[in-house]
Amino acid sequence: MVKLRTRCLLLGDAAVGKSSLCHMFHSEGVQFQRSYTMTAGVELVTKCATIPDSEHSVVSLTTHNQSGSVFCPQWGEAWLLCLVFDLSSDQSFLSCDRWLQRVQAHSLGNTVSGVLLGNKCDLLERRAVQTEEAQGWAQAHGLDYYETSAKELDTCSAPLLRLAQTCLSLYEQSCERMHSLAS
Repeated sequence: MVKLRTRCLLLGDAAVGKSSLCHMFHSEGVQFQRSYTMTAGVELVTKCATIPDSEHSVVSLTTHNQSGSVFCPQWGEAWLLCLVFDLSSDQSFLSCDRWLQRVQAHSLGNTVSGVLLGNKCDLLERRAVQTEEAQGWAQAHGLDYYETSAKELDTCSAPLLRLAQTCLSLYEQSCERMHSLAS
């Protein structure tokens, strides 16, 4: 078994729930904190994700939870992206374009795989962004789309497990390319 390691940028406006999502993924849904201090700079959270039905079944996923107001290009090229917005905030959804442009500007022309994540789906009465609109945006930008609620423990790990599967897929594609070059 090979243990793969990857880095994932977790980006989005302030207060969309990036830290909550990170901590819920890391604690496997056990630990939802009722209050958070706003992230200043970057918070790193690493967790191993098991990929079923794979000979390379473990991916160590390090999320770089960026402050909602800062993008740190010194972290280098993005490998994977989790772009988060608040389903009850039109503005946080509209900001996704800006965040994606920043990532693409630092990706050295490479395609960045990832997910668009609408958080806070538990706030039904305050919902401002409809599923179809977010799915369309994600599809137009080559991202998978998920909705979640860190507070309600609703599908918190699914998007990050998808990113781990993407890492495995990229690794397998790279191995196939190397094998074809050697042949």
